[in-house]
Amino acid sequence: MSLVAKKCGIQLKPPSIILIYEDQLKNNIRKRIMPVRNFSRFSDCSRAAEQLKNNPRHKAYLEGVSLEQLQKLHRLLRCHLEGQTLTQSLEQIKQEETLDLEEDLNKLDDKELAERKKIMDELFEKNRKKKDDPDFVYNVEVAFPQDEELEACEWDTETDEEF
Repeated sequence: MSLVAKKCGIQLKPPSIILIYEDQLKNNIRKRIMPVRNFSRFSDCSRAAEQLKNNPRHKAYLEGVSLEQLQKLHRLLRCHLEGQTLTQSLEQIKQEETLDLEEDLNKLDDKELAERKKIMDELFEKNRKKKDDPDFVYNVEVAFPQDEELEACEWDTETDEEF
């Protein structure tokens, strides 16, 4: 099958994933509604998204949709089942996907730390300059201003008590 996913979204009642796709053989655009069954506010979104993507009925249609996008759509459905509005749900998901620079990562459990590292990796890949990029410059040299007084940190100060 030569199916190309164009748009992917959700329907809140009944909870469903909606896919707008193009069938290149017939050259027409179609809409597919995939109901999300046995999903509650306590369900694991990543597992539900994986099951939907690997479902034999939907597998060919969801090849062009990333697992991360399906997980995000399932999180939206779960927030709706918890009683949040769509704007509250989107705000919560946006907050989960951004990093708090003041957050102490040493205090997180393994699952939350893995999520933060995944966000950092995605941000790194998005901002990374590759050799094929038009604005790629090899061997960049940056001169930092020495006029300003350097800020002291408590971890790099030496005391006689430590030795």
